[in-house]
Amino acid sequence: MTAKAPDPSVAHSNSNSGQDAHMDMSYRMSTVTLSMMLKRLVSGGQTGVDRGALDAALGADFPCGGWMPGDRMAEDGVISDRYPLTALPNGNYRQRTRLNVVDSDGTAILYEGYLSSGTCLTRDLCERLDRPCILISAQETPDPTAAAEALLMFIEYHKIRTLNVAGPRASGWPAGYRFALDVVGGVISMSLGGE
Repeated sequence: MTAKAPDPSVAHSNSNSGQDAHMDMSYRMSTVTLSMMLKRLVSGGQTGVDRGALDAALGADFPCGGWMPGDRMAEDGVISDRYPLTALPNGNYRQRTRLNVVDSDGTAILYEGYLSSGTCLTRDLCERLDRPCILISAQETPDPTAAAEALLMFIEYHKIRTLNVAGPRASGWPAGYRFALDVVGGVISMSLGGE
């Protein structure tokens, strides 16, 4: 049930074929109805993609949360209390990842190049637990607006109310924080009618 982000040119094709017009109309309709769908964002609080997604939600006063390891540790130290995350008593990274997949309706994995061990775990858990998952590569879709549009289509298609966002930590992809901040910020803005 894992999907890759569609070619961004398809959603805004200028072709007059019926299929392209249908895709364009579906996308426009999805941005109208999405505000009734997406209600919450979850992530694990690690540096990089997780924090970019959470900061986008917090900056827009959009409901967010998720699970984090019981020791509240990330690669940069203790995860700040500013993130509304629940610590797993005696829980580790694998358990945190599993619960964020279980407690969401679908997962967006933002990455660059290849999936690291943690992001592979997230994808594998989505497949094992039969949860929808979209892989958005910043190499294939470098424009955050196009990535946000692909994510909006995924959310609408799978009727996702709680979205899990995952990806590499900052040491594995330094630009991941900014990419996640922009993509998730774009999704929230479009879902609230801001674009």
